[in-house]
Amino acid sequence: LGGVTAPPGRPVQPVAQLHHGRATSREEVVGHILPRMLHDHPCLGSRGYWAAQERYGGAFLGWFEYRPLDERSPAVVELGYRLNRAAWGRGYATEGARALLDAGFTRFAVERVTASTMAVNLASRRVMEKAGLSFVRSFTDDWPDAIPGSEHGDVEYALTRREWERGRS
Repeated sequence: LGGVTAPPGRPVQPVAQLHHGRATSREEVVGHILPRMLHDHPCLGSRGYWAAQERYGGAFLGWFEYRPLDERSPAVVELGYRLNRAAWGRGYATEGARALLDAGFTRFAVERVTASTMAVNLASRRVMEKAGLSFVRSFTDDWPDAIPGSEHGDVEYALTRREWERGRS
């Protein structure tokens, strides 16, 4: 991550994309992750991924995902985010999530937004709630490589256009 600096007196923390609890191989990044992130979604007019930067100073904070679940329709999109540890707890995830929700419901034909996280990831769950999403269900996926906490399953949150409109009035 060229150009990213840590606050004075603090070392720069390396950032590794994790895939099922382990660092992602170059082959996985080149063959799967980059093509997914660089794929254009004509129904949204975007690639579905946005970089998050500090407003003042421009430091890279992480990225947000807002992409359609069906390639042909923007009706249902998935919201996601990955922020550097130094950006945690500073409101960036909530701010970015709200901005994408607003854009989806005002500029695109989004009808429903869904997001999921590990059940034990209370911070991410709180971001979803603060952004306006509501708990939908708990579920368990069969991940090839279990990571700590995955034994508790995952949770899904969602927000519909109608709910978003009611929250704005």
